[in-house]
Amino acid sequence: MRTPHALLATAVTAAALAAAAVTPAPAAGADAVPPPGTYYVQSVVTGLNAADASGTVEQHRPRGNEDRQQWTLRPDGAGHLLENTGSPGSCLGRAGDRARTVSCTAAEARWQITPLGADRYALADPGADRRLTVAPKPAGATHPAPLSVGSGAGDLAAWYLTPADAPGGPMPPRGHRTLDQVTFLTAHNAYANGVDGGFAPPFVDLFPNQSRGIQQQLADGVRGFMLDVHQTPDGAILCHNSCTLVRRPVALWVDLQRIVDFLRARPDEFVTVFLEDYVDPGVLRAELDRVQGLSEVLYRPDRTGVRENGWPTTGELAADGHRLLIFTDHSREADRSAGLTRDTFGVMYQREWTVENHWSMGPGVGSSDWSCYSRWYDANTTIPLTRTEPGFRPLFVMNHFRDAAVASTAAIDNAKLADRARRFCQPAARKKPTYLAVDRYDLGNPAAAVDALNTYTYP
Repeated sequence: MRTPHALLATAVTAAALAAAAVTPAPAAGADAVPPPGTYYVQSVVTGLNAADASGTVEQHRPRGNEDRQQWTLRPDGAGHLLENTGSPGSCLGRAGDRARTVSCTAAEARWQITPLGADRYALADPGADRRLTVAPKPAGATHPAPLSVGSGAGDLAAWYLTPADAPGGPMPPRGHRTLDQVTFLTAHNAYANGVDGGFAPPFVDLFPNQSRGIQQQLADGVRGFMLDVHQTPDGAILCHNSCTLVRRPVALWVDLQRIVDFLRARPDEFVTVFLEDYVDPGVLRAELDRVQGLSEVLYRPDRTGVRENGWPTTGELAADGHRLLIFTDHSREADRSAGLTRDTFGVMYQREWTVENHWSMGPGVGSSDWSCYSRWYDANTTIPLTRTEPGFRPLFVMNHFRDAAVASTAAIDNAKLADRARRFCQPAARKKPTYLAVDRYDLGNPAAAVDALNTYTYP
């Protein structure tokens, strides 16, 4: 599932992450420009950041304090300046109908910043009907990278000013935390462990994503499970890429039964399953029907007003007994054409309820790419990590793994998970990760990052 440059960041300890995150930034009023500070200028439409690209201002994939994407906001007369932190004296400005970096002393560097509501802003040329704008999306392509200054309107001319050091608040007591406030340790390709059964053809199975079986993963505190499910004559089977030549593969219902049995014995726990789903909906329904007690613990956010009222607390979920959430990456449109949608039997369409960053940090060895951008941003789909709706905040799946699971690399990467979450992915999504998905969760102590994220709320 989602089998995944150069950055060798110093690992941030869990204590340092928690201390930094719970320091609140000054709050801006509903009709106020944010206070002076360091920000990302982030497109509402794409979730990408304005970056200084050798004088041209372009929207780039969020890369934390790399790539000249951070801007220092400060008042200047009746307007405001945005000075690039990587180029002192150089500000976000205008040259004709193009966004450019210019001298901070130039008139073209000043912006009139107007609140649009919902933490969104317009950046306008003072005294002119021209705004910083993302160019429209051409057919068969993504939005162009260069930013323009023109008469654009609507969301294309709307921007978030996201603090580089994101604000946070104290975490509510256990039981009073809403689901989107909690962070869960998540095992990428949890079934590919070599303990419960075969998971891949010969040679490919030399690189398991995990080293412990599902039951041990549950005992170790893993609460998110990414599973690849393929259709065979035997039903829905857990395999990587294909079930051909896989010895003793495990059926989906077997691992789901392990999870249900765990939840029935532990009524205070909550588990999420993510299916990379290659089976027909009827086959999947039949597979779920084999899991005893599934209906007693299955959580249905589509039936409980989550989109209107937000996520429930973990205490409410425990009281109701609904503590297993199952997502599919399959599309609703494809299922409609097949005549059966998966949500009719309790499997939620992930794109409707979550956001997720791109699944690869690069090859199994060598430098890594820590940029944090939506998995669902391409010529056909635009679901930015920043997506929110009135009253509803999607859950954020943060992937942190490579194309191949090399144990020594996973250990190094996992030790840096807290740093990437705080400096790169949290501001990129404007929300705290709900799921931290890793290979070899037993290496590099990624649980420490989970513990640290569970000490504060965002915002």
